[in-house]
Amino acid sequence: MSLSTHVLDTAKGRPAAGVGIELACPDGTKRTVVTNGDGRAALGDTPAGEYELVFAVGDYFGERAFLDRVPVRFTVADPDAHYHVPLLVSPWSYSTYRGS
Repeated sequence: MSLSTHVLDTAKGRPAAGVGIELACPDGTKRTVVTNGDGRAALGDTPAGEYELVFAVGDYFGERAFLDRVPVRFTVADPDAHYHVPLLVSPWSYSTYRGS
């Protein structure tokens, strides 16, 4: 299974480039990536299990008045499927979903 994400800055209406992301894997290991100029990041192949993405949005926005880190926990059930986890974020709110 492969995992990717896309972070969109809804306050500015554009992709969020340079967002640090930490992926916690079921085996206890962690990976870190940074979104590219289009706000995207590939996190590679991962087996079935429970994962957590933590997005460093406070660093991206340059403020922590409300949000600092946004955690998204999810389960990978099909090891052969592609999982895409977009994050729509502003300094005050966020939403996520399973993308394609």
